[in-house]
Amino acid sequence: MIEPWFDGSLYGWIPGTVLGVVGGLTGGLIGTLASRGRARRFVLSLWGLMLSSSLVQLIVGLYALYCGQPYSIWYALLLPGVLGTVIFGLNLLVILKLYREAEERRLIARDL
Repeated sequence: MIEPWFDGSLYGWIPGTVLGVVGGLTGGLIGTLASRGRARRFVLSLWGLMLSSSLVQLIVGLYALYCGQPYSIWYALLLPGVLGTVIFGLNLLVILKLYREAEERRLIARDL
C-alpha cells in the first residue's frame, strides 16, 4: 500500500468542515447581495472560487482513490468535493436568476 498523505483519523474532518463553514458564510453574504442586485462581479467571483475549490477537492479525492490511499483520506476529500460541486454548481443558476429579477425590478421602477 502507498504511504498515506496524512493521518485521516486526525485530520480527515478538516476539508469538509472548512468547505461547509466558508460555504455557509459565503452563501449568507451572497444571498443578501444577490437579492438586492449588488456587487455582481464580487459575488460571481466568490461563487466561482467556491465552485473551483470544490472541483479541486473532487479531483484530488478521485486521485487519492485511484492511488490506493486509505478510506479515511480519499473519503475526506471526495465527499466535500462531490457535495460542494453539486451544491455550488446548481445554486449558480439561482444566483443568476436573483440578479435577473433585481435588474427587472430596477427597470420597472425606472419606467414608473
